Amino acid sequence: MKIRLGLMAAASLFATPALAQQMAAGTASEHVIVYGTLPDSDIGQDPSKVPGELQSMSADQLTAQHGATVLDSLGDQVAGVALSDSQGNTMFQDLRFHGFEASPLQGVAQGISVYQNGVRLNEAFGDTVNWEAIPQTAVARMDVWSSNPVFGLNALGGSVNLVMKNGFTWQGTQLSGQGGTYGHGMSTAQYGFENGNMSFYGAAEGVTDSGWRLHSPSGLGRLYTDAGWRFGASELHFVATASLSDLGVVGPTPVQLLQQASTAVYTYPQTTHNLIGSLALNDKTRLSDNWEVEASVYVRSLRQRHVDGNDGDFEGCSTKSSFGNDLCLQDDAFGTPAGGKTTAFRNQFVITNAAGQVFPFDNAISYGTIDRTFTDTATQGATLQATGNQPLFGLTNYFTAGGSIDHSSIGFQSNSTLAREFPNLDVAVDGTVPGAGSIIHTLGNLGYAPVNLAATTDYYGLYAVDALDLTEALTITAGLRANAANISGRDRSGAATELNGSHGYGHINPLVGTTYKFDEAVSLFGGYSEANRAPTPLELDCASQTQPCLLENSLVADPPLAQVVSHTYQAGARGSLGGLLGDDHLNWSASFFRTDSDNDIVALASTIQGRGFYTNVPLTRRQGVDLTTDYQGRGWSAYLNYSYLDATYQFTGALASPNNPGADVNGNVLVTPGRHIPVTPTNTLKAGGDVTVMEGVSLGAGLAYIGSQYFDGDPSNLNAKLPGYVLVNLRASYDLSPQWQLFGLVDNALNNHSASYGTYFETDDTVGLLNPALTDARTLTLNQPITFQLGVKLKL
Repeated sequence: MKIRLGLMAAASLFATPALAQQMAAGTASEHVIVYGTLPDSDIGQDPSKVPGELQSMSADQLTAQHGATVLDSLGDQVAGVALSDSQGNTMFQDLRFHGFEASPLQGVAQGISVYQNGVRLNEAFGDTVNWEAIPQTAVARMDVWSSNPVFGLNALGGSVNLVMKNGFTWQGTQLSGQGGTYGHGMSTAQYGFENGNMSFYGAAEGVTDSGWRLHSPSGLGRLYTDAGWRFGASELHFVATASLSDLGVVGPTPVQLLQQASTAVYTYPQTTHNLIGSLALNDKTRLSDNWEVEASVYVRSLRQRHVDGNDGDFEGCSTKSSFGNDLCLQDDAFGTPAGGKTTAFRNQFVITNAAGQVFPFDNAISYGTIDRTFTDTATQGATLQATGNQPLFGLTNYFTAGGSIDHSSIGFQSNSTLAREFPNLDVAVDGTVPGAGSIIHTLGNLGYAPVNLAATTDYYGLYAVDALDLTEALTITAGLRANAANISGRDRSGAATELNGSHGYGHINPLVGTTYKFDEAVSLFGGYSEANRAPTPLELDCASQTQPCLLENSLVADPPLAQVVSHTYQAGARGSLGGLLGDDHLNWSASFFRTDSDNDIVALASTIQGRGFYTNVPLTRRQGVDLTTDYQGRGWSAYLNYSYLDATYQFTGALASPNNPGADVNGNVLVTPGRHIPVTPTNTLKAGGDVTVMEGVSLGAGLAYIGSQYFDGDPSNLNAKLPGYVLVNLRASYDLSPQWQLFGLVDNALNNHSASYGTYFETDDTVGLLNPALTDARTLTLNQPITFQLGVKLKL
């Protein structure tokens, strides 16, 4: 059966952030939006003519897991997706797709663009994505695209587009509540109505969780509203969203502590507080039978506060400096400058407060720091797009052209407070420690320096795409997108002029593709596209190995970084089969991708605990295969997806990894072509389904296998891998009546406590703190143990 898509779906993979194809089981929509403004464009095309890979999930699929964020369902069902819970909190996970990341954690080099009804969710300061802020109940459909230049900047490896509900598309009332293991509770409510030419939709969600690890409680609330009007040939929507979250994210734990207790953490507190809000006005107007214009304007704000207790990498100043036996930053890893370690060189490492006061060093004290970052961002943007299906030379033709602009104003501050690390690994101010409670820096601004930065970003995009049916079976698609980015930073403290600077980036990204449809059962596709990513203000101001930044980042340097340009080749086949066992339907696809990224930006660790920096590397390659099937029959459904990913470096050079047990005396490891990029599992497998065992009773299960992967910080592949693991989730529901439903969930039913993430730390920091001191540099974040949830849902 042909499914009508938005015009941009005609442009396939090379379309705008709102286009989508309904390929997932259980989805059926006659139209999709064109640029994230409205969910029902009137101009469409057969999805078999899309020359690229696209996976879609319906609202029911997204909420079947009853998870706290949309990532729970993505990780279980979408091919090519692997989740990484580096911080030990399921509401603060990283999405990895085809070897690229979309993470809420500053310090991760991002490579996936994310949109919600046309509003870009990548935060301007570091391209981070706060997944916990997305109102899951209000999502009508989620589309995951492979590399697509028309999604704008940062769509190197792919894009995620969220199509939201409104009162014209969803009516009724639905309430749900659930609770279970580890103090987890979640409640949701949604309401929608249509009255003539007016509509309204609203959704609210609340989540609380005590955390299965020590010192990791979390809570969040989300709100989404949409008011719509139809008048003449136009439809207008006013959308307001808000999110408030407090997340306990205490990071990976040393292996030797986990051997004592799986709930152990290493240094705390570590919390993130986010307040996010946005307003948007979306309009579409039908000009004629063949042309439509869509427009959107929005404003968005982020207020983020991060607190992190860390080891203090301190020592007594050398007696050869001017501050013998005072408190100094450890200088061993900074090498020996020409002329040897002079007095002037040694003096750069002296710790002082804002008034320049130095503090005596006490070897009996385990020093620590409480690091804080404050990020405030205000963004405004607009898009305008025209779509048409006017025949060209008598041939069926689909054309789209448009433009977008996004402007952000950013305020960023950070500081480190001198504290004490106690044997229970709590980092807190101790009044008996000289200087405790003082905001500190070094005389050379090395590692510790308060930062006060103002930055602006301006992103511009123009694109045009045309899909022409040469025959009923053969379609060619061609187009391009031009991106321009202007990024500037200004030091507001008066003490870090190196942060001042302006940078401009631009690139024209071509795209071309073709499809050939034999019949409903089989069609072929192939294409080539380019995409680019400009460095973010965070990366531009944190690119010096000798002046590393606090991650969450404290900015100290401003050397130039080049933009990343990706080159993606795709080819594959897909199809649909019906009537295999009566009233049923099978969708399948097989796709190959290869993405080469020039001047890829990578995040590297510093010798100073909790610090890091960014740098360009000449070339990386991510290639692989995705195989997907989903089956929908009477009373049951099933899916099976497999992905193979080969993500490698394609250059020879040294990368900093000072905590890697195989690093050289300078803290570097050698990377050669073919070495695998860490935290990119080669093999992933997803399987699952649901079955109605009797009237009103449904059972479901999902299995995910994540293959072995190298530890974060092991780019030369010197050490053993993090083993692969299997997660099994179970669910059941019982319809008490047409209105009431009782449901239950069992996550990680096999109680597999394997690690989803691994990296390294400096074991010397535990000398004098723990007895005995730790000697194994590996740190892990384990999968959450088996959990049970019981809930109830009311539909009116």
